[in-house]
Amino acid sequence: MENLRNKIVLITGATAGIGEACAREFASAGSKLILAARRIDRLKALADQLKTPTLTIELDIRNRKAIETAISTLSKKWQEIDILVNNAGLGRGLDKLHEGNPSDWDEMIDTNIKGLLYISRAVTPGMVARGRGHIINIGSIAGHEVYPAGNVYCSTKHAVKAISKGLMIDLVNTPVRVSSIDPGLVETEFSDIRFHGDKERAKLTYQGYKPLEAKDIAEAVVWSASRPKHVQIAEMIVLPTAQAAAMVLHKE
Repeated sequence: MENLRNKIVLITGATAGIGEACAREFASAGSKLILAARRIDRLKALADQLKTPTLTIELDIRNRKAIETAISTLSKKWQEIDILVNNAGLGRGLDKLHEGNPSDWDEMIDTNIKGLLYISRAVTPGMVARGRGHIINIGSIAGHEVYPAGNVYCSTKHAVKAISKGLMIDLVNTPVRVSSIDPGLVETEFSDIRFHGDKERAKLTYQGYKPLEAKDIAEAVVWSASRPKHVQIAEMIVLPTAQAAAMVLHKE
Protein backbone atom coordinates (compact mmCIF):
# COMPACT_ATOMS: atom_id res chain seq x y z
CA MET A 1 0.00 0.00 0.00
CA GLU A 2 1.32 3.40 -0.99
CA ASN A 3 1.52 5.87 1.88
CA LEU A 4 -0.27 9.08 0.85
CA ARG A 5 0.96 11.14 3.79
CA ASN A 6 2.64 14.38 2.65
CA LYS A 7 1.99 13.56 -1.02
CA ILE A 8 1.05 16.67 -2.98
CA VAL A 9 -2.35 16.20 -4.65
CA LEU A 10 -3.78 18.63 -7.21
CA ILE A 11 -7.57 18.40 -7.58
CA THR A 12 -9.51 20.36 -10.19
CA GLY A 13 -13.14 21.31 -9.70
CA ALA A 14 -12.71 20.98 -5.96
CA THR A 15 -15.53 23.25 -4.77
CA ALA A 16 -18.31 20.64 -4.71
CA GLY A 17 -19.32 17.07 -5.40
CA ILE A 18 -16.64 14.52 -6.22
CA GLY A 19 -13.84 17.11 -6.19
CA GLU A 20 -14.69 18.30 -2.69
CA ALA A 21 -15.09 14.72 -1.48
CA CYS A 22 -11.67 13.83 -2.93
CA ALA A 23 -10.15 16.76 -1.06
CA ARG A 24 -11.62 15.52 2.21
CA GLU A 25 -10.50 11.92 1.64
CA PHE A 26 -6.94 12.85 0.68
CA ALA A 27 -6.78 15.24 3.65
CA SER A 28 -7.80 12.36 5.92
CA ALA A 29 -4.93 10.34 4.43
CA GLY A 30 -2.48 13.12 5.36
CA SER A 31 -1.87 14.43 1.85
CA LYS A 32 -1.07 18.05 1.05
CA LEU A 33 -3.60 19.63 -1.28
CA ILE A 34 -3.64 22.05 -4.19
CA LEU A 35 -7.30 22.83 -4.83
CA ALA A 36 -8.23 24.53 -8.10
CA ALA A 37 -11.62 25.83 -9.21
CA ARG A 38 -13.44 28.94 -10.35
CA ARG A 39 -15.32 29.65 -7.11
CA ILE A 40 -12.46 30.84 -4.93
CA ASP A 41 -14.64 31.72 -1.92
CA ARG A 42 -15.91 28.15 -1.73
CA LEU A 43 -12.37 26.84 -2.17
CA LYS A 44 -11.11 28.93 0.72
CA ALA A 45 -14.02 27.87 2.92
CA LEU A 46 -13.21 24.21 2.18
CA ALA A 47 -9.49 24.75 2.84
CA ASP A 48 -10.32 26.22 6.24
CA GLN A 49 -12.08 22.97 7.17
CA LEU A 50 -9.24 20.65 6.14
CA LYS A 51 -6.59 19.80 8.69
CA THR A 52 -3.76 19.60 6.21
CA PRO A 53 -1.58 22.10 4.30
CA THR A 54 -3.75 23.41 1.45
CA LEU A 55 -3.10 25.81 -1.41
CA THR A 56 -6.12 27.26 -3.23
CA ILE A 57 -5.96 28.50 -6.83
CA GLU A 58 -8.74 30.34 -8.63
CA LEU A 59 -8.63 28.65 -12.02
CA ASP A 60 -10.85 28.05 -15.04
CA ILE A 61 -9.37 24.98 -16.72
CA ARG A 62 -10.69 26.15 -20.08
CA ASN A 63 -8.00 28.85 -19.98
CA ARG A 64 -4.74 27.25 -21.14
CA LYS A 65 -2.59 30.30 -20.42
CA ALA A 66 -3.97 30.55 -16.88
CA ILE A 67 -3.13 26.89 -16.27
CA GLU A 68 0.39 27.27 -17.61
CA THR A 69 0.94 30.33 -15.40
CA ALA A 70 -0.53 28.67 -12.31
CA ILE A 71 1.65 25.56 -12.61
CA SER A 72 4.85 27.34 -13.64
CA THR A 73 4.64 29.83 -10.77
CA LEU A 74 4.01 27.37 -7.94
CA SER A 75 6.36 27.99 -5.04
CA LYS A 76 9.09 25.43 -4.47
CA LYS A 77 7.19 23.67 -1.66
CA TRP A 78 4.25 22.95 -4.01
CA GLN A 79 6.01 22.19 -7.30
CA GLU A 80 6.45 18.44 -6.98
CA ILE A 81 2.89 17.29 -7.62
CA ASP A 82 2.53 13.57 -6.90
CA ILE A 83 -1.11 13.04 -7.85
CA LEU A 84 -3.32 14.91 -10.31
CA VAL A 85 -7.07 14.35 -10.01
CA ASN A 86 -8.70 15.60 -13.20
CA ASN A 87 -12.17 16.03 -11.75
CA ALA A 88 -13.45 19.27 -13.30
CA GLY A 89 -16.18 18.53 -15.81
CA LEU A 90 -19.86 19.03 -16.52
CA GLY A 91 -22.87 18.13 -18.57
CA ARG A 92 -24.98 20.81 -20.21
CA GLY A 93 -28.39 20.03 -21.61
CA LEU A 94 -30.02 16.75 -22.54
CA ASP A 95 -31.21 17.26 -26.10
CA LYS A 96 -31.26 15.49 -29.42
CA LEU A 97 -28.28 16.56 -31.49
CA HIS A 98 -30.36 18.46 -34.05
CA GLU A 99 -32.07 20.36 -31.21
CA GLY A 100 -28.98 20.99 -29.08
CA ASN A 101 -27.46 24.28 -28.02
CA PRO A 102 -23.99 24.81 -29.54
CA SER A 103 -23.02 26.96 -26.55
CA ASP A 104 -23.64 23.94 -24.32
CA TRP A 105 -21.49 21.84 -26.66
CA ASP A 106 -18.63 24.33 -26.47
CA GLU A 107 -18.72 24.42 -22.68
CA MET A 108 -18.62 20.63 -22.39
CA ILE A 109 -15.87 20.19 -24.98
CA ASP A 110 -13.77 23.04 -23.60
CA THR A 111 -14.06 21.78 -20.01
CA ASN A 112 -14.24 18.00 -20.25
CA ILE A 113 -11.71 17.49 -23.04
CA LYS A 114 -9.55 20.55 -23.60
CA GLY A 115 -9.35 21.50 -19.92
CA LEU A 116 -8.24 17.99 -19.00
CA LEU A 117 -5.64 18.07 -21.75
CA TYR A 118 -4.31 21.49 -20.71
CA ILE A 119 -3.82 20.61 -17.05
CA SER A 120 -2.37 17.18 -17.88
CA ARG A 121 0.10 18.76 -20.32
CA ALA A 122 1.21 21.24 -17.65
CA VAL A 123 1.64 18.72 -14.82
CA THR A 124 2.78 15.46 -16.43
CA PRO A 125 6.29 16.53 -17.55
CA GLY A 126 7.27 17.19 -13.94
CA MET A 127 6.10 13.73 -12.95
CA VAL A 128 8.11 12.15 -15.74
CA ALA A 129 11.21 14.14 -14.80
CA ARG A 130 10.92 13.13 -11.12
CA GLY A 131 10.20 9.50 -11.94
CA ARG A 132 6.96 9.34 -9.95
CA GLY A 133 3.36 10.41 -10.20
CA HIS A 134 -0.23 9.38 -10.76
CA ILE A 135 -2.86 10.95 -13.01
CA ILE A 136 -6.43 10.04 -12.07
CA ASN A 137 -9.15 11.08 -14.50
CA ILE A 138 -12.80 11.17 -13.46
CA GLY A 139 -14.61 9.67 -16.42
CA SER A 140 -18.16 8.33 -16.57
CA ILE A 141 -20.30 5.39 -17.55
CA ALA A 142 -21.08 7.79 -20.43
CA GLY A 143 -17.56 7.08 -21.69
CA HIS A 144 -18.52 3.45 -22.22
CA GLU A 145 -22.05 3.84 -23.60
CA VAL A 146 -24.10 6.39 -25.51
CA TYR A 147 -27.58 7.13 -24.22
CA PRO A 148 -30.51 9.04 -25.76
CA ALA A 149 -29.91 12.83 -25.94
CA GLY A 150 -26.47 12.36 -24.38
CA ASN A 151 -24.68 12.74 -27.72
CA VAL A 152 -22.09 15.46 -26.98
CA TYR A 153 -21.63 14.75 -23.27
CA CYS A 154 -21.07 11.06 -24.01
CA SER A 155 -18.63 12.06 -26.75
CA THR A 156 -16.59 14.09 -24.28
CA LYS A 157 -16.45 11.21 -21.81
CA HIS A 158 -15.48 8.78 -24.58
CA ALA A 159 -12.66 11.25 -25.26
CA VAL A 160 -11.59 11.08 -21.59
CA LYS A 161 -11.46 7.29 -21.90
CA ALA A 162 -9.32 7.56 -25.05
CA ILE A 163 -7.03 10.21 -23.54
CA SER A 164 -6.53 8.08 -20.43
CA LYS A 165 -5.56 5.06 -22.52
CA GLY A 166 -3.36 7.12 -24.82
CA LEU A 167 -1.58 8.70 -21.88
CA MET A 168 -1.04 5.30 -20.28
CA ILE A 169 0.57 4.08 -23.50
CA ASP A 170 2.74 7.21 -23.75
CA LEU A 171 3.93 6.76 -20.14
CA VAL A 172 4.45 3.00 -20.20
CA ASN A 173 8.24 3.40 -20.06
CA THR A 174 7.99 5.59 -16.95
CA PRO A 175 6.84 4.91 -13.36
CA VAL A 176 3.96 7.38 -13.80
CA ARG A 177 0.55 5.72 -13.44
CA VAL A 178 -2.77 6.60 -15.10
CA SER A 179 -6.24 5.68 -13.84
CA SER A 180 -9.77 6.41 -14.98
CA ILE A 181 -12.53 6.24 -12.36
CA ASP A 182 -15.87 6.09 -14.16
CA PRO A 183 -19.02 6.65 -12.08
CA GLY A 184 -22.62 5.99 -12.88
CA LEU A 185 -25.31 8.10 -11.21
CA VAL A 186 -23.87 10.19 -8.39
CA GLU A 187 -26.01 12.70 -6.53
CA THR A 188 -24.09 15.98 -6.82
CA GLU A 189 -24.64 19.37 -8.48
CA PHE A 190 -24.23 17.61 -11.85
CA SER A 191 -27.93 17.51 -12.75
CA ASP A 192 -28.55 21.05 -11.49
CA ILE A 193 -25.88 22.23 -13.91
CA ARG A 194 -27.01 19.95 -16.73
CA PHE A 195 -30.56 21.32 -16.52
CA HIS A 196 -29.43 24.93 -16.14
CA GLY A 197 -30.62 25.31 -12.55
CA ASP A 198 -33.95 23.48 -12.92
CA LYS A 199 -33.80 21.90 -9.46
CA GLU A 200 -37.10 20.03 -9.74
CA ARG A 201 -36.00 18.28 -12.93
CA ALA A 202 -32.58 17.61 -11.40
CA LYS A 203 -34.14 16.10 -8.28
CA LEU A 204 -36.11 13.58 -10.36
CA THR A 205 -32.81 12.12 -11.58
CA TYR A 206 -32.09 10.72 -8.12
CA GLN A 207 -35.56 9.66 -6.92
CA GLY A 208 -36.77 6.11 -6.43
CA TYR A 209 -33.40 4.46 -5.78
CA LYS A 210 -30.18 5.00 -3.82
CA PRO A 211 -27.65 6.86 -6.03
CA LEU A 212 -23.95 6.96 -5.38
CA GLU A 213 -22.59 9.68 -3.13
CA ALA A 214 -19.54 11.79 -3.97
CA LYS A 215 -17.71 10.12 -1.08
CA ASP A 216 -18.12 6.71 -2.77
CA ILE A 217 -16.13 7.91 -5.78
CA ALA A 218 -13.59 9.77 -3.65
CA GLU A 219 -12.89 6.56 -1.74
CA ALA A 220 -12.30 4.75 -5.06
CA VAL A 221 -9.91 7.52 -6.14
CA VAL A 222 -7.90 7.38 -2.91
CA TRP A 223 -7.86 3.57 -2.96
CA SER A 224 -6.48 3.64 -6.52
CA ALA A 225 -3.81 6.15 -5.48
CA SER A 226 -2.79 4.03 -2.50
CA ARG A 227 -2.01 0.83 -4.41
CA PRO A 228 1.61 -0.42 -4.38
CA LYS A 229 3.86 1.23 -6.97
CA HIS A 230 3.73 -1.80 -9.30
CA VAL A 231 -0.11 -1.76 -9.38
CA GLN A 232 -1.97 0.48 -11.82
CA ILE A 233 -5.77 0.65 -11.62
CA ALA A 234 -6.32 1.36 -15.29
CA GLU A 235 -10.08 1.68 -15.24
CA MET A 236 -12.84 1.35 -12.65
CA ILE A 237 -16.58 1.59 -13.33
CA VAL A 238 -18.57 2.35 -10.18
CA LEU A 239 -22.39 2.09 -10.30
CA PRO A 240 -25.21 2.22 -7.78
CA THR A 241 -26.57 -1.26 -7.09
CA ALA A 242 -29.82 -0.17 -8.77
CA GLN A 243 -28.03 0.74 -12.01
CA ALA A 244 -26.95 -1.89 -14.55
CA ALA A 245 -26.12 0.38 -17.49
CA ALA A 246 -26.29 4.06 -18.36
CA MET A 247 -30.06 3.91 -18.94
CA VAL A 248 -30.95 0.67 -17.12
CA LEU A 249 -32.09 1.68 -13.64
CA HIS A 250 -34.46 0.04 -11.18
CA LYS A 251 -36.66 2.52 -9.31
CA GLU A 252 -39.02 1.50 -6.54
